Amino acid sequence: MSSALVIIDMQHDFVMPGAPFTVRGAQASVPALRRLLDGCRERAVPVCHVTRSYRADGADVEGFRLPAFRQRPGVVAGTPGCQIIPELQPLPGEYQIVKPRFSAFMGTSLDLLLRRLVVNRLLICGTQYPNCIRATVMDAVALDYEVTLVTEATSAQTQEVAASNLTDLNEIGVRCVGVTEALQRLDALDR
Repeated sequence: MSSALVIIDMQHDFVMPGAPFTVRGAQASVPALRRLLDGCRERAVPVCHVTRSYRADGADVEGFRLPAFRQRPGVVAGTPGCQIIPELQPLPGEYQIVKPRFSAFMGTSLDLLLRRLVVNRLLICGTQYPNCIRATVMDAVALDYEVTLVTEATSAQTQEVAASNLTDLNEIGVRCVGVTEALQRLDALDR
């Protein structure tokens, strides 16, 4: 069995300051996420870039987000705001998956892809706690993946939100570590 890296929602409209759905901690996580991405690429770990994309008419926007979307649409399919930020652009051969809701598993081919790649361990990072990160982690655990959440490469609106989510995720057996430890673990598992 092997590992894969799952990067969630590192798109302009979630990461860049002043964008419609900016997550305050997202931009600060980019250097750590880039170190993790480079380390996984060096180790030939499969990389899955998971993104969210809304219809321009808002028909598929989550109910709680719809009022904000109507005032200032964001993450609309085909717009620059929906694109992955330049620092984390997928390379040829890396997987790109668009999700219709918070979880990277809900209504997508991610589980099928990972099983085809004989992956049973996931490194998960991106933005944001408690929405897409938490939903993806919970589904991954329910599907019996061994999950490592890479904390430095994951963001939230506040440190308090991140801390409370980490407490909960630790309680369900998710390993929550920094980039260095995550890469060291990959090396140890490959021996």
